[in-house]
Amino acid sequence: MTALEQSRHIATAIPGPRSAALTDRKAAAVSRAVGNTMPVYAARAAGGIVEDVDGNRFIDLGSGIAVTTIGNAAPRVVEAVRAQVADFTHTCFMITPYEGYVEVAEHLNRLTPGSGEKRSALFNSGAEAVENAVKVARSYTHKTAVVAFDHAYHGRTNLTMALTAKSMPYKSGFGPFAPEVYRAPLSYPYRDGLISKELGTDGELAAERALTVIEKTVGAANLAAVIIEPVQGEGGFVVPADGFLPALVAWCRDNDVVFIADEVQTGFARTGAWFACEHEGIEPDLIVTAKGIADGLPLSAVTGRAEIMDAPHVSGLGGTYGGNPVACAAALATIETIELDGLIDRARHIEKVMKDRLGRLQAEDDRIGDVRGRGAMIAVELVRSGSADPDPALTSQLAAAAHAAGVIVLTCGTFGNVLRFLPPLTISDELLLEGLDVLAQLLADL
Repeated sequence: MTALEQSRHIATAIPGPRSAALTDRKAAAVSRAVGNTMPVYAARAAGGIVEDVDGNRFIDLGSGIAVTTIGNAAPRVVEAVRAQVADFTHTCFMITPYEGYVEVAEHLNRLTPGSGEKRSALFNSGAEAVENAVKVARSYTHKTAVVAFDHAYHGRTNLTMALTAKSMPYKSGFGPFAPEVYRAPLSYPYRDGLISKELGTDGELAAERALTVIEKTVGAANLAAVIIEPVQGEGGFVVPADGFLPALVAWCRDNDVVFIADEVQTGFARTGAWFACEHEGIEPDLIVTAKGIADGLPLSAVTGRAEIMDAPHVSGLGGTYGGNPVACAAALATIETIELDGLIDRARHIEKVMKDRLGRLQAEDDRIGDVRGRGAMIAVELVRSGSADPDPALTSQLAAAAHAAGVIVLTCGTFGNVLRFLPPLTISDELLLEGLDVLAQLLADL
């Protein structure tokens, strides 16, 4: 197969005729509850480009929601998957185990923050791993309550919907939800700063606010776990103020509460570190990973302190497909690629390039209320001119215009007013800047 040209190219109307025909087929065959961000059907993807079935090439600033961090069809992953498929595709690790699962666990134990002895268990999706992390915490503490935070997103299963803060489209009409789930206020520097400059910049003060709510509404004696995304994903790429996460960890340690870091979106070099927790120097009790772990193959994990991970009874954790051998082969190749190709440094470089360009755009346009994020996980929060009021209509219009112009961008945020950028770390600076320049022109046009 020929290499995919790394350039933006619009050959047809969006959608083109083949994508339009597939859209009709989807309407007749697929539940309407499964939505799409863009009306185009992918045919190939590599580097920083996704090509559709009509030959249109799009600059990829989404990475399949932070999954293809090392680029689509990464050579080492392709080779590893082909070799594993030729050997066997499945035996079930709980029946006849295999080395790949053990090796992935060994790498996770090595790479995740924390100096003590660790253990891992593998699953299929981020939501499944979150549920298992809560199971482990409850087994270890013999307590039941769990605290999540404002603007949180943890998945679409029953328990993870309860942990998720946003109703539409994730929760509305799907209850009742799992009990013993409580919510605390997050440190949201941009919006907290509208209330108080000190609250917006002092993470320890924001943590004190959250912990007061937790102590009054739940009580440490009932609390099994606190779960948080070190940088929020669907909630708007919110980076808590410095000191917020360490204060939560310290309180959890003092009160026999398991601290769970949901690194599903932030893990595996995405934020310019192996894991976003490293930016704050914290060591979670349990870390949940998925998305970027296997370059597009379904795999997730829970990794944590050995005494916590070993608390459930034998056979209490598992699943038919958990740690599938093909996905494990992809994960090993993904980790190798990140290490050998210096992709953590690349993520830091992408952060500098994006924040510089978006910062200049913010200085020219007061509809950009905030530019934030870490590594190749950057967002802009859009507001109405002259205010800090969220502008979801502008956000939706800008995203749609970008799609039509050949740039894949995603929206997020509780108020629907955040554009998020998750480029693959293999994207060129030229494509990255071209994508941002297209957005800048479209924003001016709007």
